[in-house]
Amino acid sequence: MTAPIEIDIPHKLGTAQAKTRIAGSFGKLADFVPGGAVTEHRWSGDTLLFTVEGLGQRVAVKLDVRETNVHASFELPAFMALFSDKIRAKLQQEAPKLLE
Repeated sequence: MTAPIEIDIPHKLGTAQAKTRIAGSFGKLADFVPGGAVTEHRWSGDTLLFTVEGLGQRVAVKLDVRETNVHASFELPAFMALFSDKIRAKLQQEAPKLLE
């Protein structure tokens, strides 16, 4: 594994409302992998853990929901790490939409 992609998504929703919005929309993050789909997910307190699979690759994702931001961490396999800059840009553009 390579170093994870980590981004922070600021919000003014509070933890409970942010969790509600994320619960209804986190599957959209699978789009950063062509043909990607969420294959498993679970909440552990205020943290959502899920896996995106596509192109024969698995990406572990962790969303820590906090009062004023969501800290997102994406563990990319070595093959996808080659595209980490493009993936990071796409995630920074799309991730805030989880809270809309």
